Amino acid sequence: MNEVSKKPRAIWGSKIAFILAATGSAIGLGNIWRFPMMVGRYGGAVFVLVYVLAVALIGFTVMLAELTIGRHTQKNPVGAFERIKPGTAWKAIGYLGVVTAVAILSYYAVIAGWAIGYVFKTAGGAFRDLGGAEAAAASASRAFDSFVADPLLVLVLLMGMIGMTAHIVSRGVREGIERWSKILMPLLFVIVVILAVRALTLPGARAGVSFYLKPDFSKLSGTVILFAVGQAFFSLSLGLGTMLTYGSYIRKSDNLVSSAAWVSFSDFLIAFLAGIIIFPTLFAIPGIAPEEGPALVFKVLPLIFSKIPLGQMFGLLFFLLLILAALTSTISILEVPVAYLVDEKKWSRRRAAWLVGGLAFLLGVPSALSSGGSALFTRLKIQDRMDFAFGSVSLAVGALLIAVFTGYIWKAKNAAQEIRLGAPRFRLEKAWSLAIKFLAPAVILIILIFKILKG
Repeated sequence: MNEVSKKPRAIWGSKIAFILAATGSAIGLGNIWRFPMMVGRYGGAVFVLVYVLAVALIGFTVMLAELTIGRHTQKNPVGAFERIKPGTAWKAIGYLGVVTAVAILSYYAVIAGWAIGYVFKTAGGAFRDLGGAEAAAASASRAFDSFVADPLLVLVLLMGMIGMTAHIVSRGVREGIERWSKILMPLLFVIVVILAVRALTLPGARAGVSFYLKPDFSKLSGTVILFAVGQAFFSLSLGLGTMLTYGSYIRKSDNLVSSAAWVSFSDFLIAFLAGIIIFPTLFAIPGIAPEEGPALVFKVLPLIFSKIPLGQMFGLLFFLLLILAALTSTISILEVPVAYLVDEKKWSRRRAAWLVGGLAFLLGVPSALSSGGSALFTRLKIQDRMDFAFGSVSLAVGALLIAVFTGYIWKAKNAAQEIRLGAPRFRLEKAWSLAIKFLAPAVILIILIFKILKG
C-alpha cells in the first residue's frame, strides 16, 4: 500500500470553513451577471420572488441530498455511488460529474480570464472619456470585441486563471481550499456590500430599486416560473458533484440541514445584492437595459462606469468581484476530478491538480478562440456549444439522477438516518423526503426537456 492511500481523509477545520468553501462553490459568474439579466428580461421583482421559492424548495432539497451522500460515504462522486450500490451502473453518475467538471472548467475559466483582463484595462483608464452616449457605446463594444479576438491574450488569461485554481487545489483541503476560502469569501462579501452601497447613491437609483423589488404580478407567467426555477437550480452548483465532494470532508457531528440552509441563503444573498448593484447602476444612464451576459458585463457596464462619479474605482471593484466569484467556483469544480484521482487512482493531490488543470486548459483553447480568435472555432460557436452540453444538459441529467438515486435507490429514509447524525431533530424529514422523491425530479425533468427543446 503506497503512502497516498495511508493518509486519513481530510476534513474541514470547522463548520464555518465548510460553509465559506461551499458558498464559494455556489457563488459564481452566474450570480453576478446572469441573475440580474434574467430578472431584467423575465418580470423584474416577480422573477425574484419565484427564484426565492425555488432556492428554498428545489435547490435546498438537492443540495442536502448531495451533502448527505458525500458525508455518508466520505468519497468522491464515483466512489460514493459505488460504496452505496457496489457493482452497479449507478457510479456512472459520478463519472458524469467528473467529465462535466473538466469540461465546465475549460470554458468557464475563459470568461473568468476576461475579468482578469478587464481589471487591468479599467486600471489603465481604457474606459475614460469615451465621448457621447452613442460613441461611448460603440467604443466599449469595439474594445470588448477586439479584446476577446486577441488569441494570445485570451490564452494567457485562461492559463492564468487555471494556474491559480490548480495551485490552490494542489495545496489540499485545509491548506489550499479552506485557507483561500477564508480569504476570498469575506473579501467578496465586502466588495459586494461596497458596490451595493455605491449603486444606491447613484442618480436614478430609486427607479432601479423599484423595478427590482416592486412586484408586478401581471408579468407572472409559465415562462417566468420556468426560468426562475432554472436559474435557482443551476446557480447552486448542483448535479456536478461539487457539493457531494465537499460534503465528504464534513464531520459526522455537523448539522447538514443548517449547513445546506446557510449555503443556499448565502448564494441567494449574493445574487440579490448583485441585482442591487446592477439595476440602480443601469438606471443611472437612461436608455440602457440588461442584456445577454457577457455583453452586459463587458460592454454595457464599462460604458456606465465611464459616466458616473468614481466610476473607475467602481469598475475595478466590480471586475475584481467577478474574478473572486469565478475563482471560488473553479476551485470547487477542479476538486471533483482531483478527489476522484486521489481517492480511486491513488494519485498525489499535486499531480492530479496540475495534470487535470493542464487538460482543462487544452480543452479550453477552442472556447477561448471562439470569440474571434479563430475563424473556425468562432463559426462553430464552440463556447456556446460547450455551455449548452455541459452547463445545461449534463448538469440537469446529473441532478435528476442524484435525486432519483437518493429518493428511490438508496432510499430517502436511509439518507435521513445520515442527516440525523448531526441533526437529531430533523423536523423537515417528511417534507424533504417528498421533495427529493417527487418535486425535485419532476421539476428538474421539466427544465431538462425545456433546455433540450430550446437548444
